[in-house]
Amino acid sequence: MASCSQILVHFASFLILLSLQLHNLVVGVSSATLSITTDTEALISIKSQLSNDTLNTLSSWNHNSSPCNWTGVLCDRPGQRVTGLDLAGFGLSGQLSPYIGNLSSLQSLELQNNQLTGLIPDQIGNLFSLRVLNMSSNMFEGKLPSNISHLNDLQLLDLSSNKLLSKIPDDISTLKKLEVLKLGRNSLYGEIPASLGNISSLKNISFGTNFLTGWIPSDLGRLHDLIELDLLLNNLNGTIPAAIYNLSSLVNFALASNSLWGEIPQDIGHKLPKLIVFNICFNKFTGRIPGSLHNLTNIRVIRMASNHLEGTVPPGLGNLPFLTMYNIGYNRIVSSGVGGLDFIISLTNSTHLNFLAIDGNMLEGVIPETIGNLSKDLSKLYMGENRFNGSIPSSIGRLSGLRLLNLSYNSIFGEIPQELGQLEELQELSLAGNKISGGIPNIIGNNLLKLNLIDLSRNNLVGTIPASFGNLQNLIYMDLSSNKLNDSIPREILNLPALSNVLNLSTNFLSGLIPQVGRLSSVASIDFSGNQLNGSIPSSFSNCLSLEKLFLARNQLSGPIPKALGDVRGLETLDLSSNQLSGTIPIELQNLQVLKLLNLSYNDLEGAIPSGGVFGNLSAVHLEGNINLCLHSPCKTHGQGRTNVRLYVIIAIVVTMILCLTIGLLVYIKNKKVKVATTVSEELKPQAPMISYDELQYGWGEKPSAAGDVYSFGIVLLELFTGKSPTDECFTGGLSIRKWVQSGLKEKKVQVIEPQLLSLIFHDYPSEGPNVKMHCVDAIVGVGISCTEDKPDERIGIRDVVRQLKAARDSLLNQSDESPSRDTKSY
Repeated sequence: MASCSQILVHFASFLILLSLQLHNLVVGVSSATLSITTDTEALISIKSQLSNDTLNTLSSWNHNSSPCNWTGVLCDRPGQRVTGLDLAGFGLSGQLSPYIGNLSSLQSLELQNNQLTGLIPDQIGNLFSLRVLNMSSNMFEGKLPSNISHLNDLQLLDLSSNKLLSKIPDDISTLKKLEVLKLGRNSLYGEIPASLGNISSLKNISFGTNFLTGWIPSDLGRLHDLIELDLLLNNLNGTIPAAIYNLSSLVNFALASNSLWGEIPQDIGHKLPKLIVFNICFNKFTGRIPGSLHNLTNIRVIRMASNHLEGTVPPGLGNLPFLTMYNIGYNRIVSSGVGGLDFIISLTNSTHLNFLAIDGNMLEGVIPETIGNLSKDLSKLYMGENRFNGSIPSSIGRLSGLRLLNLSYNSIFGEIPQELGQLEELQELSLAGNKISGGIPNIIGNNLLKLNLIDLSRNNLVGTIPASFGNLQNLIYMDLSSNKLNDSIPREILNLPALSNVLNLSTNFLSGLIPQVGRLSSVASIDFSGNQLNGSIPSSFSNCLSLEKLFLARNQLSGPIPKALGDVRGLETLDLSSNQLSGTIPIELQNLQVLKLLNLSYNDLEGAIPSGGVFGNLSAVHLEGNINLCLHSPCKTHGQGRTNVRLYVIIAIVVTMILCLTIGLLVYIKNKKVKVATTVSEELKPQAPMISYDELQYGWGEKPSAAGDVYSFGIVLLELFTGKSPTDECFTGGLSIRKWVQSGLKEKKVQVIEPQLLSLIFHDYPSEGPNVKMHCVDAIVGVGISCTEDKPDERIGIRDVVRQLKAARDSLLNQSDESPSRDTKSY
């Protein structure tokens, strides 16, 4: 037994010794695992997950040398472990390997400005020594790593400019050493965690350009070392917590593009004395501009545009020597008294001013000549949509750095000063919507060669379009519409290669032929409508391969429609109405598969109408006013057309007179208590449906009466001249045939008249004098409206109906007898 017990003791001792040796062996293996060798293997694995075409910069990453000598790798002093990995801006693509978690001594991981994709590996949470984690400006997606809160030594976390779709986790507040937290320009949603207020070390919070909602937590007011608070471009609402205004260390305060409201404290400049950037644009703030902001002598950016601020611009702008941007546009700011615009003069002390926007307010008065003393660094000047008057100061020509000048939609008069030609850096010039007169200076086309936008529309400019505009080879957008410009279109502007947006010369007095279109292959919209252009439409419009909209309406263009227009496959709108175009409609227009609106009305087109493409959608095609087009019946000669107009109207009047007599008889019979059922003969108007008009009036519980008969007669008239049944399916939601006709006449929309009748009427001399036929039709329709008043006692009497219809008939017949020469003038 003793020997047995001794054996057991020895065996137990052996097991203990064995376990200790095994323990030492395991520790030794673990220690060996966490070595430069395993770091090497981890880095090789990371490289293997990257795309081959981006690995040139990592050519040194191979087994032939220590990783401490590899590009972007940093080791500790003994060279035992990798402590830093900086691959920023290497153009890397591919995915980040989970083996990144084996670099357990890593203190800094910088992968920003690459094209890495996929999920951020959860193994990032194993890098317990990490202090800097910057993976910004990549294409990472998915959620924030769930165990990122384990990185207790983390001081900087920058995951901005990725495609992360996640909430901000509440336990991120466990990162007690965090100083910089940048998660902007992702797709983060949910509310801002109030627990962030527990990270007292935070100096930078940047959550801009996400989908965050809710209120700004007042707990952030405990972050007394906070330097930057960037929450712009989210969906935040509510007011700014008062505690935020106690963060006296704030330098960058950016809350733009949310739905925040309330007033900004007038003493904000005293509470936040270190402010350099103040940006609250595009919110719903009210009240006045805080004057204390103008006492912050170091401030550089003040942006308060697109709110509901009111009052005047407070004094003190002259105290801001380092100001680079001042934007108070689109508020309700006013100027009062003689010195109401003195703040512009004060800004001359801001010698670094680069951006000034005071547009979209209610400022008025004459723009001071001293505006030319503003900073030579000023590149953008927005003063449009105010109430400025007077002329454009010639001193603006001294602002040699100006790239954008917008004075549009004021009440400025006088001529465009020649001095604007000195702004050789100018790229955008907008003077639209004023009362500017005189000609367009040639110097604009000779000197402003960097212009890419010019908008002089809605003024009183006269003279010719300068041929020197052909020098504007960078021009993308040109709008000279709604002026009094005359003479021909310079061929030079139809050869501007960069013109890719709009060329609008409409509503002027331009005449002559349209020049051949040259290098306008990129232009999207051309509008020459409302001029006096003549001749044929150039087939060279087919060179405009990117053209989406072409407006040539209301000119004197003649000849056929070019077949080549069918080659402009991107065309969405084509308006050639109210010209003198002749011939048939080119079948090639069927090829315009994206065409949404085709207006060929009021020309002299003839023949068959194509049936394919846009022509299959009647609501998208306007062909009225072309008498010789085969619309709903075989083509007629011109002589037949004129005869049909007269016969159509006269027969209609005869029919209505018969109906008057019928109604008179009905009234007589009803007064004798005799019930008579009346119907309208289908032979009077074959296309009109048979309906019981008495039901329209009496179906509402009205007793039979003379007023009721008048109502029914009025409905007949409206149906006869509009071609629509009162029970048409389009009359829903309270809309009746009477309301539809009355609305159309008030808004001068002749479309309420039956299309074939309208086409016949307007074919004969559409532009001369009062159209007697149309007056006749208007009078008859007016009788129909008077007969269908809602209240019976407001309806016209039957005798007045007869009198007015006779007057309309006599007017038409008298005009026809007095003008025999006009019947054959065109034939």
